[in-house]
Amino acid sequence: MVGVFGRQIVQKIQIKDFDFENADPEAYSAVNEFNNLIRAERLPDDPPIPVEETIQRLRNMPKSFMDLYIWLAKTEDGEIAGMAGAWMPKEENLHLADFDIRVRPTLRRRGLGKRLLEKVVEAANRNDRRLLLARSMASVPVGEKFLAHIGAEVKQAQHINQLKIEELDRDLLVEWQRRSRERAADFELGWWLEGYPQEEMDAVLAFYELGNQEPRDDLDVEDFHFTEEQIREIEKNRQARGEEHWTLYARHKKTGAPAGFTEVFWNPNRPQILEQGGTAVFPEFRNKGLGRWLKAAMLEKVLADRAEIRFVRTGNADSNAPMIKINTELGFRPYIAESVWQLETEKAARYLAG
Repeated sequence: MVGVFGRQIVQKIQIKDFDFENADPEAYSAVNEFNNLIRAERLPDDPPIPVEETIQRLRNMPKSFMDLYIWLAKTEDGEIAGMAGAWMPKEENLHLADFDIRVRPTLRRRGLGKRLLEKVVEAANRNDRRLLLARSMASVPVGEKFLAHIGAEVKQAQHINQLKIEELDRDLLVEWQRRSRERAADFELGWWLEGYPQEEMDAVLAFYELGNQEPRDDLDVEDFHFTEEQIREIEKNRQARGEEHWTLYARHKKTGAPAGFTEVFWNPNRPQILEQGGTAVFPEFRNKGLGRWLKAAMLEKVLADRAEIRFVRTGNADSNAPMIKINTELGFRPYIAESVWQLETEKAARYLAG
């Protein structure tokens, strides 16, 4: 009887487009409250996101290189029962649609996820996207079960890896920098602490290109080539949310050529957590200790300037052995397992029709 009653409740739920750029304060507040409910499952050690941060994130989403669709599922009394989003690249990887489906825990296993998937598939078909991508976290097993149930397949295994500052070997930072200065004497380090300088955009674009060398495993994903306009849009979103972004780069002294970089992100709304972004070195400059030099120098600055930070987190594909080796030596350990799933849009449509 409970299952039948639950399905009846779900059938009365209305699913509508969410105007994420122009919603009223009450709508933003409801979305923020719902997302924090889901966030508490996915990242149980983290504080909730303030509503103002959510508002600024949604009002400043990049537009030049992706289309974003959001749908809200509401009960008869106006409570958000579920939510779905789909992101579609506009210039490259035009075969892809990235999606996320969230259902209130008390309303799961009653068909609402399927109804939200219908919205995703409809949008994917309108935009001629043949492939759907989604991510799951081991902290929410029901998400993995849902994706497997609808026919998706895991194509890349990942982890959020975490470093506890209290366990960091500070002597190791000193040693890595000493050795790297000897091995890479032809290189120098520099900082970008308040966004990317206009005169350095060629180097910034080159660093973004390095992202295409990260492992993709069995994912049917092509290279992404960012433009200056797109990078500035990403910066604008970060700044609107109050996020600080530090980049440390290595440059060849004689030629001035960019050699490598590392970057971190810190939000005062989550003062104890630092997000480690990309770290990469160009192939022609590898095996000189630049990666360790960059990582160590960045952490040294973090220790000096952000004493409130207790954890550093980074996402890595499990197949990215070189980066995992450096991170493990620093003290990073697996925190939460993640998976990237693929599902052909046609296969999803067959599931919905079944």
